[in-house]
Amino acid sequence: MKKIALITGATSGIGEATARKFAEHGIDLIICGRREEKLAGLKESLEKDVAVRTLSFDVRSEEATLAAISSLEDEWRHISILVNNAGNAHGLSTIDQGDTRDWDAMMDGNVKGLLYVSRAVIPGMVGRKSGHIVNISSIAGKETYKNGAVYCASKAAVEAISQGMRLDLTEQGIKVTNIAPGAVETGFSMVRFKGDAERAEKVYAGFEPLQAADIADAIFYAVSAPAHVTIADMTILAAAQSQATVIHRQ
Repeated sequence: MKKIALITGATSGIGEATARKFAEHGIDLIICGRREEKLAGLKESLEKDVAVRTLSFDVRSEEATLAAISSLEDEWRHISILVNNAGNAHGLSTIDQGDTRDWDAMMDGNVKGLLYVSRAVIPGMVGRKSGHIVNISSIAGKETYKNGAVYCASKAAVEAISQGMRLDLTEQGIKVTNIAPGAVETGFSMVRFKGDAERAEKVYAGFEPLQAADIADAIFYAVSAPAHVTIADMTILAAAQSQATVIHRQ
């Protein structure tokens, strides 16, 4: 049976790059995001290679998530790969100055959203005794940095959830991979700095950052490994980066 992958946060960055990578290799796609126009445009560009289904919903809403995934037709319910990519950073401040609305956005999207999508998809994988879940955490989930306590906490939660999923699901024939990217040049910093382009550009100044396609390559490598191999955890840094906030800039 042909593989079907469901990718959250597919309208930009790592999610979009992963969708394109999977399409190159003949994996049918369920692409998910909040922006219907972006989903439609991506669907049109990918349909020349694979079958594509779009779902527009916000992972932060349990009701919307479950309704969207349960709306899939029977032929789309056999999801063999789940890429939990949706999530963002919001703000960069000390814990005493943090905006609780930013905290809610990160915890709801990065943690609860991942759980809602997984809860909707995993039972089908368990029933078939096969599947592969890829969770996108971050170097921030492994190293807490100044002014990023809540974002780092949300990504540390992803790391813990990945480990827990592996403990729960390995006996069900389901692989779980945790991917922890370092500095990737996407719209990430524009969101974190609330549209401040000048501040966002400085994040990637003076070195060659990772690109979304680099992470998509790693994801595809993980899901295409032999049946007896699980890529459990992978940290990917830019060549100039040695820790979360230590970057050699020219």
